[in-house]
Amino acid sequence: MDRIVSLCTVLLLAAPAAPAATRESYVENEAAIAVEQPGPHEGEGTSTAYPFFADAEGFRVVFRKRALHPGASIGLHTNDKDEVYYVLSGRGELTLEGKVSEVGPGDAILTRDGDSHGLRQRGDEDLVILVVFPKRPTDP
Repeated sequence: MDRIVSLCTVLLLAAPAAPAATRESYVENEAAIAVEQPGPHEGEGTSTAYPFFADAEGFRVVFRKRALHPGASIGLHTNDKDEVYYVLSGRGELTLEGKVSEVGPGDAILTRDGDSHGLRQRGDEDLVILVVFPKRPTDP
């Protein structure tokens, strides 16, 4: 867990800060923001996204939990930014730059700008991950 905290800290520090006047701290509960979606990046199956702080004014980091349900995947795609996945539970198969490896609880995955990657749920249990990356000024 220390690795993911360190990686999240680096991403947070790299993101431009919002002016003090627009910052509001608050708590958000995942049950209130859960959204059922197809697998991202033209992936297969269904997933549940938890887009924490998506509406926070001036917050320049995407912090999302995603549950890939049995048979679901995040489709193979090329990053346009650095991104971190942290596996909370379940098992998965990661394809990173053409190399396939198994991932599970406690694994932190750093994908860099320009890297190709995809992630597929394996087994009977949801693959639950945290996803963290810096927002671009044009992102909602």
